[in-house]
Amino acid sequence: MSPVAVDIGEIVRLRTERPQAVAEAAASRTRRPLVNGTGRLMIVAADHPARGALGVGGDKLAMANRADLLERLCLALSRPGVDGVLATADILDDLLLLGALDGKVVMGSMNRGGLQGSVFEMDDRFTGHRAEDIERLNFDAGKLLLRIDYDDPGSLTTLETTARAIDDMAARQLPLFVEPFISSRTPEGKVRNDLSAEAVTRSIAIASGLGGTSAYTWLKLPVTDNPDDMAQVMETSTLPAVLLGGEVGGDQDGAYEKWRGALQLPTVRGLVVGRSLLYPADGDVTAAVDTAVGLL
Repeated sequence: MSPVAVDIGEIVRLRTERPQAVAEAAASRTRRPLVNGTGRLMIVAADHPARGALGVGGDKLAMANRADLLERLCLALSRPGVDGVLATADILDDLLLLGALDGKVVMGSMNRGGLQGSVFEMDDRFTGHRAEDIERLNFDAGKLLLRIDYDDPGSLTTLETTARAIDDMAARQLPLFVEPFISSRTPEGKVRNDLSAEAVTRSIAIASGLGGTSAYTWLKLPVTDNPDDMAQVMETSTLPAVLLGGEVGGDQDGAYEKWRGALQLPTVRGLVVGRSLLYPADGDVTAAVDTAVGLL
C-alpha cells in the first residue's frame, strides 16, 4: 500500500538499541513554513488511538494495527498537496524513524487524557506533547481538544489547562490548533458533540478568548449539521480555522461537499482529516486523499 516500506522489526530494533535515533531524526528533519504560498493547509490526523478511540465505522479496532496505520500514513503523506500530519508522540516517533516527515508540517497532539467512554472524559488532561516537547523536537505546531459539557465540572479543568497551553505555545511563537465542542452525555452516558449552529458558534467564542494572547491560536472546527449555517457561524472569530473530518460515514461524497462549501469562507484555511481519509469505505486511501486535496 505504501511507497515507504514499514519494517516494524527495524523500528523496534532502533527503539531498543538506539533510542536517541528519534531525537537525531527530529533534529535533522527538513522543515518548512506552516503555510505555503497558497495559504492553505492539508493535514492528516492520527491522534485518535491514544484516547482509546480505535474504531472506524463498524470496526472497533481498525486503528489498532500499527504497521497498517503507518503504511496508510506514509501513503497519505506521499501524495501531492498533503502538507503534514497530526499525531501523538509514539506515532510521530515511528514516522521520524521512517524518514517520512522531511519537509512536512508536524503537529503534536497535547491532551489525550479524556479517554473515550470514561467517566472522566471531559477532564481531558494533557498527557501528550507539552509545549517544550514541540519546541525541543523542532515540530511546527500543537493541537488540543476542548470539549465543554455544562453539566460536567471536568470541563473546567480542561478549559483552564487549555488556556495555559495557549500561553505556553504563544511564548514560544508556536501555533496551537484548538478543537472546541459543546458536548453533553446521552442517557447511556456517551459523549455527544452538538453541531448545531448555535453550539458551534458558542464553542468558537469560548475558545477564541482563552489565554493571554490569541496571536498563535488557530481553530479546528466541524462543519455544522446544516452546512448553510457555516457562513454565519464563522463570523464569530477572526482566528484562522481548519475543518475537521469527523466520524467515518457511508456518504463520503456528502462530506466532500460540506468541506467544499465551507472552504470558500475567508477564515477557513484548510483541512485536518484523519479516519475518513486513512480508512475510506472503499479502501482507496490515494483517491480519498487526492479528492480532499482537490477541494483546496
